[in-house]
Amino acid sequence: MAILLTNDDGIDAPGLQVLRQVLPQAFVAAPAQEWSGCGHQITTRQPIPVTQRHAACYAVQGTPVDCVRLTLAHWQPQTRWVIAGINQGANLGVDMYASGTVAAVREAALHRIPAIALSQYQRRGQPIDWQRTQHWLARVLALLLTKPEPGSFWNVNFPHLDNDSPDPDIIFCAPCTQPLPIQYQATPAGYVYQGVYHQRPSDPYSDVAVCLGGQIAVSRVPVCQALQ
Repeated sequence: MAILLTNDDGIDAPGLQVLRQVLPQAFVAAPAQEWSGCGHQITTRQPIPVTQRHAACYAVQGTPVDCVRLTLAHWQPQTRWVIAGINQGANLGVDMYASGTVAAVREAALHRIPAIALSQYQRRGQPIDWQRTQHWLARVLALLLTKPEPGSFWNVNFPHLDNDSPDPDIIFCAPCTQPLPIQYQATPAGYVYQGVYHQRPSDPYSDVAVCLGGQIAVSRVPVCQALQ
């Protein structure tokens, strides 16, 4: 099965390395630098330099969406799944509009290719146990790779748990519709955002409530309504 791996944290980010360990035969095309928060940005007015790391791995001087589009156009047109991540930080609810990770799989869904976005929530100031995330990732992929949804994508968010906590359950849930807090502090240099991510409002049983409550949140997100 032809799979493309990409992300928005950059080709050398730890989350992508975890994903490559679970899917070592997959094709990789990822940004050469971090593009977090770039949304669905596409490069159309200038060249996109590319460095080939090896036969099935390209570092792209462009956005996550550029990586998907170039792969489909030139390197692996037969791609059957696009998987993006694992993002260092959650992409819950309205985060999906700003996320480059999610934009990559949204682009895949527009091409009617099944896709999965993967993100690891990180509590402020605490390290991520990527080995544990890898264990959860294998469970999630074993489930979702049997559930292709052309015209939609799966958005997955792993919780950040204490080391002695039991493994989380996989919960299918809707994306949260509540906005992020709009709290700012005026400083001489300008306004500084003061919102606290884990204190954001959430709809009951939504992906925010599930992930921040310690479980793996999985949401199906339609893109091409005519296919639903």
